[in-house]
Amino acid sequence: MAAMLMNKDFQIIMERIKANFTRKRDTRYWLQIVNDPFDRTFNFFINTQYRKKRMHSVPLHTINVYNLSYLEKIVVQITKKIHLTIVYDGFMGLKWPEQQELIQRRRHRDE
Repeated sequence: MAAMLMNKDFQIIMERIKANFTRKRDTRYWLQIVNDPFDRTFNFFINTQYRKKRMHSVPLHTINVYNLSYLEKIVVQITKKIHLTIVYDGFMGLKWPEQQELIQRRRHRDE
């Protein structure tokens, strides 16, 4: 059941990344994953910033399975398919269960 859920979450995220990743010239793209401990969810966003313009953020998907190993598997699959920078928010002090690496090294200004 968990594998089926993971595949569905992964497919939704990838479809929405491809729809928003238009590869325009002079544009910066990156993914943002936000830990929401109050709702016990992980939220995915794609951020774009055209040269000398404001950043634009588009919500992609919310994962309701609040489990770091589940999230780690999805992130590994995403990084195999698409090579965008991933910024993590709300993961201070947490490590990936399998890789045993820190997820977020330092706090961002808005945290």
